Amino acid sequence: MRIKRTTPLSGTVRRSRVVAVAAGLLAVAALAVPSAQADSATTLSAARLTAVNDAVLKADVAGTAWSVDPKSGTVTVSADSTVSQAGIARIKQAAGADAGALRIERTPGKLSKLLSGGDAIYAPGWRCSLGFNVRSGSTYYFLTAGHCTDGNPPWYTNSSQSTSIGPTVGSSFPVNDYGLVRYDNTSVPHDGTVGSVDITGAADATVGMSVTRRGSTTGTHSGSVTGLNATVNYGNGDVVYGMIKTNVCAEPGDSGGPLYSGSKAIGLTSGGSGDCSSGGTTYFQPVPEALSAYGVSIF
Repeated sequence: MRIKRTTPLSGTVRRSRVVAVAAGLLAVAALAVPSAQADSATTLSAARLTAVNDAVLKADVAGTAWSVDPKSGTVTVSADSTVSQAGIARIKQAAGADAGALRIERTPGKLSKLLSGGDAIYAPGWRCSLGFNVRSGSTYYFLTAGHCTDGNPPWYTNSSQSTSIGPTVGSSFPVNDYGLVRYDNTSVPHDGTVGSVDITGAADATVGMSVTRRGSTTGTHSGSVTGLNATVNYGNGDVVYGMIKTNVCAEPGDSGGPLYSGSKAIGLTSGGSGDCSSGGTTYFQPVPEALSAYGVSIF
């Protein structure tokens, strides 16, 4: 599982800490495979499900994402094509006597970080997507993915870096995946829209919620929220928590772009697997958490 911002610009060198951030989401489709299934005769307590969730984290198998489903009494683990049978066995072994609560889903392809809202933004060496424009008093900023702002780069509106936007002033990755960039160039417009949609506030995701994602590579795509509070292990120590899981597709360069429902900001594109031809699974950083962390608001 890799996280990817986008294809790097020519003549640049990536920072060694973020590995393979240049590629996008690869094809993914959930496949039925032999796996441990929850024992229908046994309903685990919330504490035991939490222990199973923690055990998957402790197993530290890159290329996996997982979340607890209290209703079914399972911990669903999505494993991409890089995860070996030995890796799956390690997860089950970590869960111990409660391994029966694991629901393993195989997803071909490689889970990766993906790099008005949804427009292309450029750092020296990579491209991402703008998430949501926000403000604090009379100072304006935008939110994007933290793996895009990692290293606190300056940002530009074009690949030639001739039109400056401003500096990264906040960045949180891993654990979270959000970053904040300040508009220092007053000639760059920064209205409160995503495309033609006016974003008036933020909201928490709910399972089944209809959502739309916009990105600088693939444009606008819609789907629904399929899970909450997912943990994603991108490898190399890059683990993020509390992610929104959706069936909305995304591709290289879409990282940081907005996920919204109606006029409400919901998430920032973090990573996933699949593409917009075959479909995919994508994970998003919740927006309310980022707004709270930086003391900014949607307008």
